[in-house]
This record gives sequence, structure tokens and C-alpha cells, in this order.
Amino acid sequence: MSECLRISMWSGPRNISTATMYAFRQRPDTTVVDEPLYAHYLATTGLHHPGYEDVLARMDPNGERVVDEVLYGACERPVRFYKNMAHHMVGLDLSRFDGLRNILLTRRPEEMLVSLTKEIPDADVHATGLPDQVRLLDHLIAHGREPVVLLAHEVLKDPATVLSELCDRVGIPWDESMLSWPAGAKPEDGIWAQHWYGNVHRSTGFAPYQPRQRTFPPHLEPLLAECLPLYEHLAARAISA
Repeated sequence: MSECLRISMWSGPRNISTATMYAFRQRPDTTVVDEPLYAHYLATTGLHHPGYEDVLARMDPNGERVVDEVLYGACERPVRFYKNMAHHMVGLDLSRFDGLRNILLTRRPEEMLVSLTKEIPDADVHATGLPDQVRLLDHLIAHGREPVVLLAHEVLKDPATVLSELCDRVGIPWDESMLSWPAGAKPEDGIWAQHWYGNVHRSTGFAPYQPRQRTFPPHLEPLLAECLPLYEHLAARAISA
């Protein structure tokens, strides 16, 4: 089967992107692909993330070829879901994504930045994916292809309501199987899962939303100030629970 609905979710880091991929994996009509542009991102930026060597050794670093052969490749089932990180689109023409049904998943910066900088202490605004999400949002709207915007805390507050609305907007029927999954690693996990997926491997569904209670680190305030207008631009178009 070569024709199908191709859904690309462009997420920021330290989000619920893997859990959302697992939710779509539960659908009998859907196959999922985990971060196909990761090697392209590492090769283009030269950044050394955990598992850098393995990613470059085992994945195609040519982003344009990945878009053509993976994102627009043959489909095994009626729906193909791609979990992508927004900053992985670096250097690629945004028009290459016009043929996908695009979703933007973002998280409150005051929650995301604390988690992100534990793993990447020198992270800047580009590492959050927010500039790329806003660029893609504005590009798609300008070309009559408005994406669906998801806020992590809204998904966690009421997964059934938000995900059923998401399904309606992308044109697939709601399936309650998306609300739970078996614990443990999944065959579709990227080879970097050992570095990043510990919590989601222990999960069997979306965890209840827990607002951050601790004081925000003062040294991250300038970065937060860069992130907030971008986040608010996205949030204005998001699905609410």
C-alpha cells in the first residue's frame, strides 16, 4: 500500500512525544516511525547527543533522502505516524512537509527547560524546537494547511477529550486503545531509547498532569523570556481539554 494518511508530529524535547507515539502505535490501522531525521540533525549541527555514534552509524544522515524515502515512502497500513523533533528539520525546505498532516506538540517552557537543561546544560532557544515549530506553523497557515497544535498539559489533563479531537481534525476515527499501552520498550523505539525513554518504558498510559511546584532557576530566566512568546504563539491555536 503506497497511499495513506501520513501524520507527522513535530515535538519539542522533554515532552510527551514518545507517549503520544505509543498511543498511535496501539491503533490497528497505524504504523509508527521514531525520529527518522535524528541522524540528519546530528550530522548537520555536529552536536554530540547521547548515542551520537550509534545514531550516525545506523541511520541515514541525508535529510532530503529521508523525507523522500521515509516520510513519503510506502505505507504498510492506512495511517503512518511519524514522531519528529521540530529542531530536526534544520536546513530542510519547509515546503517538503506540505504533503503531510502536521501536528505540533509543545510544553510549557517553565516545565520543559528545567528538564532539558539537566540533559543539555548549554541548551539555547533552538534546542527547544520552538523557533522551528513557529516557522512551520506560520508556513503551513500561509499555504492553507493549518496544523493541529497540542499542549502537553492539556493532553495529560484529559487524554480522551484532546486525542479524540486530534483524531477528528486529522481525519481518522477515535480509538480508545490509544489511552493505554503495555509497559516496556517497543520495537519501533529509536536506538537512543536507552538514553531517553526510561520513564515512558515504565508507563502504561498518560500520567496525570502535575504542575511544577518548585521555584524556577534564576539562571534560566533569559532563556525562558526567549521561549515564552514562541510558546504563546503556538498555544493560541491549541486544542483545549
